[in-house]
Parts: sequence; C-alpha cells; structure tokens
Amino acid sequence: MLNWMVWTLPVAIFFACIVLMLVGMTLFELRSPTHLRKGFLPIATTRGDRLFIGLMCAAWVNLLFVGLDERFATWFSLETPPSVWISFVISMLLLAFILRKG
Repeated sequence: MLNWMVWTLPVAIFFACIVLMLVGMTLFELRSPTHLRKGFLPIATTRGDRLFIGLMCAAWVNLLFVGLDERFATWFSLETPPSVWISFVISMLLLAFILRKG
C-alpha cells in the first residue's frame, strides 16, 4: 500500500514528529484553550493556525532541499549532496520559530 513512497529513516522521523506534534497540540488545547494572538505573521492566529502554517513551511523547506540537493553539491563544491538531516533541522527550527513568535 505504501510502496509508492521511499520510507527512509529521515522521512519516517519527520512524519513521526508531525504526529507527535498533532497529539501534543491536541492535548495542550484540551488543557489550555487558545486565544487569538498577533505575532509577526500578518494575521491574528491561534496555536493551531501557527502549527498548520509552520508545518506547511517545514514541508516546503524539505521539498526545496530535496529538489536542490544536486545543485547544492555543485554550488558548494561538495563530493556528495548534503544530508537531508540538514533540511530536517532547518525545518524544525523554522516550525519552532513560527509557533513561538508567529
């Protein structure tokens, strides 16, 4: 059923993190309901809104990195393309920033 996707360890960890965030945010929302807040994003958002926006940005960072990995190797004169763990860390930092300051 899932043979169409390449399930590598980084991909599995990325999706596991998403599932854990959704479960954690659901429990957090049940314990402490959210209120609209205005951060650096151009709209007032709730925690769930910022999580969604952050997850979308994380996905775009990872897709961009996968799409440009050969070019990164050329641009930076690397023997092999950089590790996908770099995009994972960047996307999680971006997600945390959007959740905190967005």
